[in-house]
Amino acid sequence: MKRLKVLLLSLLLLPINVMAYSDYIIPGGETLGIEINSEGIMVIGFYQINGKYNKGTPVIKSGDYITEVNGTEVQTVDELTAVIEDNVADGIVEVTFKRNGKVKTSELELIKDGDIYKTGLYVKDSITGIGTLSYIDPETKVFGALGHEIVESNTNELVEIRSGIIFRNYITSIDKSASGVPGSKNAKFYYETTYGKILKNTNVGIYGIYESALPNKELYEVAEPNEVSIGPATIYTVLDGEEINEYSIDITAISETSDIKNISFIIDDEELLDKTGGVVQGMSGSPIIQNGKIIGAVTHVVIDNPTTGYGIFITTMLEEGEK
Repeated sequence: MKRLKVLLLSLLLLPINVMAYSDYIIPGGETLGIEINSEGIMVIGFYQINGKYNKGTPVIKSGDYITEVNGTEVQTVDELTAVIEDNVADGIVEVTFKRNGKVKTSELELIKDGDIYKTGLYVKDSITGIGTLSYIDPETKVFGALGHEIVESNTNELVEIRSGIIFRNYITSIDKSASGVPGSKNAKFYYETTYGKILKNTNVGIYGIYESALPNKELYEVAEPNEVSIGPATIYTVLDGEEINEYSIDITAISETSDIKNISFIIDDEELLDKTGGVVQGMSGSPIIQNGKIIGAVTHVVIDNPTTGYGIFITTMLEEGEK
């Protein structure tokens, strides 16, 4: 009997892997300023020096992340420049970089232009933009936004994130969408008013911890994918200043097999169409509401017909946020 009790106790102590998101969450709709700092310095292209490309740069490719120069860690473009200036010898430095998750080390030849050694590499260490908050879990304060990944525009690669923040954003104007031309929200950034920290950038959105006071909003019940139906729904988003408004859409198709394009919809709200011409950049992450429940978030526009778009199931975002 004593042995049986010990065995039962040991079973109870085993960890159980369950998703811990809440059944009721705070819907988003706020437009956010987003800034992420990359895990290493992103190589985004190459430039000519004295009319020629650096013959030493083929060891580095667009999309690589430089992490060390001559054994010294570098996280910003300023640090990269300083370390090269302090350590260059005979026009060669040893560079450690990541490519597709693998760490590589190689010598990089430099070109001397006057008194300055140059790499011939275009690099950046951060990305700033706008998007829409999808939800906040009131219990864990985990937030999700965008519903898709942040990519570097020159390489079209997902940005490996070291740190990041979401902050106050004020919409000043809208560039309308048209067939073949996606529009965008234009905004004023208030970097000094931060709302939270971004912890990860994934193919189903960005996630982190909301550190400001929680918005005073009605909680919405989370809908399971099988509760989403073809027919009327609404989205919450900001088109002017910081005011969140509700706009009508019509869900035309549902897919449980796609990773992110789960909900196909048409915008049928005349006010929204008049202001935006359809889905615009910066609207990604706008929560989708149906039958009093939060069912998903806007993720994509159909370029040839911007009155149509796609959304992701909210449960997919919540599951990713809790990992």
